[in-house]
Formats: sequence, C-alpha cells, structure tokens
Amino acid sequence: MSLHSISVRTIDGRDTTLAEFSGRALLIVNVASQCGLTPQYSGLQSLHARLADRGFAVLGFPCNQFGAQEPGSEAEIQRFCDSRFQVAFPMFAKVEVNGAGAHPLYQWLKSQSGGADIGWNFAKFLVDRKGALVSRHAPTDTPESIAPAIERLLG
Repeated sequence: MSLHSISVRTIDGRDTTLAEFSGRALLIVNVASQCGLTPQYSGLQSLHARLADRGFAVLGFPCNQFGAQEPGSEAEIQRFCDSRFQVAFPMFAKVEVNGAGAHPLYQWLKSQSGGADIGWNFAKFLVDRKGALVSRHAPTDTPESIAPAIERLLG
C-alpha cells in the first residue's frame, strides 16, 4: 500500500484518495477542537497559507480518541475551524488513529514510523512529495518548529 492509494472521506462527505495530493509535501495531523493544543490550528493554517503555492498542504484528521476532545459532528467541526481559526487547509471526516478501528492512513503512518501508537491529539507526520514519510513529530511540537524541515523538503 502506498500513501497515495489510501481512501479518505473529506469533512463534507466526499470520498477520495490521497492521490489528490500527489506531488505535494504534506503535514498530516490528528486534530481536536477541545484540546489544550487546539491553538496549534493557527500555526497549521499559517504554514498552509504560506507554503501552499510551493507544493505543500496540511491535512487535518479530527479524532475523538483522546479525552473525548472532538465530540462534534463533521459539520460542527468544520464550523468551529472556519469561525475560530479560518482553516483553509483540507479537513477530513473523523477517524480513529489507534486500536482495531484505526483508519488505514494511520495504520500506514504508524507502520512507517516504527509502529508506536499515537499518544495524543496533534501528532504530526511530515511526508515528502513522493508520499514517503520523512518524520514523525510529537503533539507538543509546534507547527512553527517543523517549518524548517518543511522548507527543506520544498527546496
């Protein structure tokens, strides 16, 4: 399985694959609206806005597995992201990242990074333009701290 062959559902219910993002460097993040790390949405949006025209995208995957901090529907999550953080990067339907119900994307990301479970909301995975995992970042690693690695990928 390759990253680009993985099926996903957008936050507005459209089924697609990550092939839609082929040729772009990606920062894939499991997000939550009621987490102490939720303010990272600002940094994620800033990175996306600043680097999108150079072939970069942030992809947000809401997850309710950590402290039930993403309890809303996709429509509620989308409204929150729009109104509070003006999120313009692609958002997807709510997923599980750990356990038997883990989404295939997160199964792949974990397998490519040593197999450890996701520890909390806002874990970040940096992927190059060819769909290869470059690095895994802790929830507490800010988007700004990852920016130099993204810049190097974009050349």
